[in-house]
Amino acid sequence: MEKDHQKNQVPKELLVPIKDKENDSEKISGPSRTFMQDARRTFFKNKMAMFCVILLAVIVVFSIIGPGMNEHGLDDQDLSRAKMPPHAPVLENISWLGFDGTLKDEFKGDNVEQATQKAISRYDNQEEFIDIKVLSEGDGSNNSAEVKATYHVYEAKDMSDQYFWLGTDTLGRDQWTRLWLGTRVSLIIALVAAAIDLVIGVAYGGISAYYGGRVDNVMQRILEILVGIPNLVVILLMILVLQPGIISIIIALTITGWIGMARIVRGEVLKLKNQEFVLAARTLGTTNGKIIRKHLVPNISGIIIINTMFTIPSAIFFEAFLSFIGLGMVPPDASLGTLINTGFDNIRQYPYLLVYPAVLISVIMIAFNLIGDGLRDAFDPKMHK
Repeated sequence: MEKDHQKNQVPKELLVPIKDKENDSEKISGPSRTFMQDARRTFFKNKMAMFCVILLAVIVVFSIIGPGMNEHGLDDQDLSRAKMPPHAPVLENISWLGFDGTLKDEFKGDNVEQATQKAISRYDNQEEFIDIKVLSEGDGSNNSAEVKATYHVYEAKDMSDQYFWLGTDTLGRDQWTRLWLGTRVSLIIALVAAAIDLVIGVAYGGISAYYGGRVDNVMQRILEILVGIPNLVVILLMILVLQPGIISIIIALTITGWIGMARIVRGEVLKLKNQEFVLAARTLGTTNGKIIRKHLVPNISGIIIINTMFTIPSAIFFEAFLSFIGLGMVPPDASLGTLINTGFDNIRQYPYLLVYPAVLISVIMIAFNLIGDGLRDAFDPKMHK
């Protein structure tokens, strides 16, 4: 036992005492991160939010360069090529993708001949350019015959060498060009709505809460009056004065679109204005405007950013809804709402006119909402690790 004990003993020359320094206990082993650095780190970890940021960046780029990516200009209109289906190079060889330049539909009749005749009549009697596939022979009683017709419209119109990537609309205009033009208009309206929220809403709510008293009382009564006016009524009043279009929509958003932001900012400023850092700034003689700009607004920047991100899809949907019911953008001007309206009128025979703008506006709205969710988590201190 004594031998084992001696083996386990450490030589004294290896035992070096540690010198205790006065500030060692308070020394930080690594650089500390600010709240914004933590928020940015949390947001970058959100894979879905980052994917949506990249997706929206691609959509913005295409809204800028998309209309000029083919030879069909903005005013390129020809009724002889109206309602042409999508026809894209390379992809035309994969029929199930729907870019082969054909129109497909199913027709029923008492017998195969009758169903076939309906298909031929539907496609302008261009029998030599129609492929018929019999789906059901029918028995002449309750079960009717059914055929599937494939109309090679580009060949019928001697346009096999022309390509319309997303087809053409009812006036023969290229849908690819108009889709990205419409996206550009919708994004401009969304950005204007966000700017209105940031400028008018933040300023109004901040001033109302900070000064309080009679100022807050008067400003909130004005706000309650504006809340009672629906956006649709404001748009109708704008149409009486102005023509339907982007100006009317922007004015309507300017009148009522910032109210939600103003209320949120007011509530946050009311919680912060009696905090010690604000009282200290007042004691040092800082002006009221500087206190709002330099102290209060930065401390509620997270709430402002998140609410702005949720405002953008609401503005896009607002414009699309107005254009859909004929109170927003008016043809020939393009927006996602007008394209959806045109597609809805032709949904049974030409569904591609509706599918592409509807999918694009859905992707934009979902992406902005997911980014808003990511920002909300990023600015929540509980989510920081």
